[in-house]
Amino acid sequence: ITPAPCVNSSWPFLSTPPNTSDNESNLYLNLSETREPHQDKTSSVVITFIYFMVCAVGLCGNTLVIYVILRYAKMKTVTNIYILNLAVADVLCMMSLPFIALQLALVHWPFGEVLCRVIMTVDSLNQFTSIFCLMVMSIDRYLAVVHPIRSTKWRKPRIAKLINLTVWGVSLLVILPTMIFSGLDKVPVCGIVWPEPQDVYYKAFIFYTFFVGFFLPLVVICLCYLLIIVKVKSSGIRVGSTKRKRSERKVTRMVSIVVAVFVLCWLPFYVFNVTSVTSSIKPTSAVKSTFDFVVVLGYANSCANPILYAFLSDNFKKSFQNVLCLKKVAGLDEIERSDSRADRSRMANDAAIINANLEAHNAALLNGELQTSI
Repeated sequence: ITPAPCVNSSWPFLSTPPNTSDNESNLYLNLSETREPHQDKTSSVVITFIYFMVCAVGLCGNTLVIYVILRYAKMKTVTNIYILNLAVADVLCMMSLPFIALQLALVHWPFGEVLCRVIMTVDSLNQFTSIFCLMVMSIDRYLAVVHPIRSTKWRKPRIAKLINLTVWGVSLLVILPTMIFSGLDKVPVCGIVWPEPQDVYYKAFIFYTFFVGFFLPLVVICLCYLLIIVKVKSSGIRVGSTKRKRSERKVTRMVSIVVAVFVLCWLPFYVFNVTSVTSSIKPTSAVKSTFDFVVVLGYANSCANPILYAFLSDNFKKSFQNVLCLKKVAGLDEIERSDSRADRSRMANDAAIINANLEAHNAALLNGELQTSI
């Protein structure tokens, strides 16, 4: 089984994927032989339709997310700047889906080598940018909850924008193999044309994408949330107002659910990929159908995020209702201080109260000592 789009050496839904090892080619040839022609045609039509549906929902949803963040002053928070980055990556991925769906339907690539390279690059870029962005969002949640005072100088919209640019830069470096080796085979089919020995390059690429594009970022994400849980459990009283704590809990909950959904959508894909190079998979019609579903599930994650925001964030829900004219919501255009500035103000007030209490406490102690000495 070849890897799926976004981090692939070829697209998995083709009956005979390009530029794979003999075993993998034989696997797909055997899969083709185990299915009746009408089964293959029906499956291709259904999967192609699902791709276009995912594309339509994903484009509309993520474009709406981008618009409300840019449109309303209240939405320009540090967390939402990271969400904006994630939405941009998802929009780019959705724009490549029609080309992938058409290749599936036509069983060849009719758009030329240049567009093939562009689509492969955009496709791969989305996958890595998404997981890196979720990792950054998790680190941001860790800083906001565990180090609320010290992190205020780092949790600023300007710094968040620079981090977003860094995420794109790192993602471009990571996908260099895709950019260099993507192209057309003799069919022609768009994929990655590995040099000899092809099998070695292919397997190395599978493990490379798994560790860099999934496992290592996931370890960082899990570590962040583990530390957050430890902090929340061990700290009976946290500095800050009740409103602020409630807000932080809601944001942390939203980010953690978005991360969890991402993992659920992409874990089966990576399990299939790694299993395909570490053990032999018996070629059956059920395996092919399951893998088709796994690939669609990975892409469906891009259209799930806007739905999650609408259900998990009051500000996103109000903004969506306002834009779609479902409900008129006031106050979204009001200039509101960003997370970091609001936090800094609250922290300053809290620090002032603490200092005042300490001074009063020290004065009382000093007074007691003087009275005792007298």
